[in-house]
Amino acid sequence: MSQVTLMVLYPQPSDPVKFEQDYQAHLALFHSKMDIPSDQKPYKVTKMMPGADGLGPYYQMFSFVFPSLEVLQGTLSSAPMQIVAADANRISSGGAPVMIIGTES
Repeated sequence: MSQVTLMVLYPQPSDPVKFEQDYQAHLALFHSKMDIPSDQKPYKVTKMMPGADGLGPYYQMFSFVFPSLEVLQGTLSSAPMQIVAADANRISSGGAPVMIIGTES
């Protein structure tokens, strides 16, 4: 199988300013637990923009590409990533984040 992308969608937070502060600490935790140097960003964070009807259901999306589904599954089941996932749930004040996995065709 080819590369797969993990996408984490964060619902609109109840307090965007607090979410932004918490999210920066969350990214630092992610870097620490995944042994990623703090000056590297092998992921994308996309802020959602309001549409014609106002704010959509999601505030932002985190995306990270893995070389295979097996590597992704191994990473998600690791103890360090379980800590990161629990923190993602903790900071997501608008509801639980939604995790989706995709591949390019």
